[in-house]
Amino acid sequence: MRIVLDAQLLVLLVVGAASTAYIGRHKRLRAYTTGDYLLLCKRLAPPAEIVVTPNVLTEVSNIAGQIAEPARGKVMAALAGMIAATSERSVRSADVTGRPEFRRLGLTDSVLLTTSSDSELLLTADLDLYLAASYSGIRVENFNFTRGA
Repeated sequence: MRIVLDAQLLVLLVVGAASTAYIGRHKRLRAYTTGDYLLLCKRLAPPAEIVVTPNVLTEVSNIAGQIAEPARGKVMAALAGMIAATSERSVRSADVTGRPEFRRLGLTDSVLLTTSSDSELLLTADLDLYLAASYSGIRVENFNFTRGA
């Protein structure tokens, strides 16, 4: 199964892969625990194939790196490994600006809505993205429902 992953969950995955101790120290992951990371890993266990977009990877690179050294270097190394292990799909930015969700959700989430296909699952922690995807008929799962948050 191919799973399209949003930026927030990819940050959790990357930071946790570097060290689960970093999850509690990362300012953008305060809502998450090591248990959430392990639950996400279980959800993404093989044979799942993770699909990302350049937009998501850019956000993840910027957010994941917001931690002090030496953790930052380890997180960025984990990100490099994650990039090598994912499938990357591109969409021209101009091709998504006409989506009705663009003005509300922005570029990255609009690209996720555009790139998600019928044979894939969009996994997100973003309620607005989840609702837009559901409304558009995209197979979507809100990770926060799974974790009970």
